[in-house]
Amino acid sequence: MFKSSKKMGIMLLLAIMVISAVLAGCGGKESGSGDSKSGKTEITFMFRGQPKELEAYTATVKRFEASNPDVKVTLVQVAPDQYDTKLKAAIAGKKIPDVFFYNPAQVKAYVNSGVLKDITEFVEGSEGVSIDDIWEKGINKYRFDGKTLGQGAIYGLPKDLGPFALGYNKTMFEEAGIPLPDNDTPYTLDEFIEVAQQLTKDTNGDGKTNQFGTGFNIQWSLQPIAWSNGADWIDETGTKVTVDTPEFAEAVQWFADQQNVHKVTPSIAEAQTLDTYQRWMKGELAFFPVGPWDMATYAEQLKFEYDLMPWPAGKTGKPAAWVGSLGIGVGATSKNAEAAAELALYLSADQEGNQALVDAQVQLPNSVTVAEQWAANESIKPANKQEFLDIINDYGRGFPAEKTYTGEWYDEFFKNIQPVLDGKQTAAEYVKEAQPKMQKLLDAAIEAEKKAAK
Repeated sequence: MFKSSKKMGIMLLLAIMVISAVLAGCGGKESGSGDSKSGKTEITFMFRGQPKELEAYTATVKRFEASNPDVKVTLVQVAPDQYDTKLKAAIAGKKIPDVFFYNPAQVKAYVNSGVLKDITEFVEGSEGVSIDDIWEKGINKYRFDGKTLGQGAIYGLPKDLGPFALGYNKTMFEEAGIPLPDNDTPYTLDEFIEVAQQLTKDTNGDGKTNQFGTGFNIQWSLQPIAWSNGADWIDETGTKVTVDTPEFAEAVQWFADQQNVHKVTPSIAEAQTLDTYQRWMKGELAFFPVGPWDMATYAEQLKFEYDLMPWPAGKTGKPAAWVGSLGIGVGATSKNAEAAAELALYLSADQEGNQALVDAQVQLPNSVTVAEQWAANESIKPANKQEFLDIINDYGRGFPAEKTYTGEWYDEFFKNIQPVLDGKQTAAEYVKEAQPKMQKLLDAAIEAEKKAAK
């Protein structure tokens, strides 16, 4: 086994790699890197993230190398919006990286196609690393016994768990004299709109609204509203698309009405002038989603105080949210699987390696024990970090596509939704049109899984 290192530093900025660099960097003929002329064990690590995440991971890998002088890690950094395409290109070119990030929705397909290595022996045999203290929900996203996800062999470790919380501009609330949201009791959908309307204003008197209540992207923010309203994309069997229900249509319509009826979110034209993320950063939005990966950027750049709250609740009366994750996998063809697995362990489960990433404020701890201490640390903003843990423990869910062999059926829902957002089509009409298209793709995914299993 390889030894862990002690402390971290921030060393490298974003580098977007072209596909040729990815393929070259991943080395080997049909496997990962081997041994260099200097005698060092060489492995490649392909990863993505926002600039602060890239800095943190680069620095932490350098610390891993410093403590393991016989190992050389070649870093392959890719912009988030290009990552999946370039990883697939590397896999197709039989240049699978030794270590790489991947989506939990890809577990089944990557195991069946021989992309991922079973690293159970390395995880269970690791010295000084206890997976019993790692989020069970995180580990289970990367277990697969050949039939059922969440059971059996370990094909990756969680880079992190990413609970998608709802943030609010605390300074804006206080200046408007509006009571702050309760940490434990969510707004109803109507209450949320009422508060958003109170905070939508023309603050400079030029006749144009320049402060808005919300600025949600439907692809990342519809899930909490649909789930809390008692709706879902797919049934419990994983075989039937269920978007054509009144509860689902109500959630979509509520989302669209923010712009077209209540005027609490920027119009399409206004969003093109300045997107909603930039408006949030400038202090022009009352509510905006927040992930743990945002904390370092917000600590440096926000000129206002923000905090976290539960998402508004629909008919169920209970909030909902999604918990994202990326896995750290080891390529099945790696020539140095032990070193590759040890790097994955260091980044995910090693106390010092994971702590370095937490200290950089790009994620919450993978250790349950450390996470509880972290949430209670008042020196780290925002104050209500407990909301992140509540999402993981109580009301968070994985994306619907994580349950299925491929996610094309899920992506289909968002492809033609713009007319609904523009107020040119009702949500009820849209979900009726979308369901059979999605079902056809889901049926194809089910058949593909059956063939792969054979």
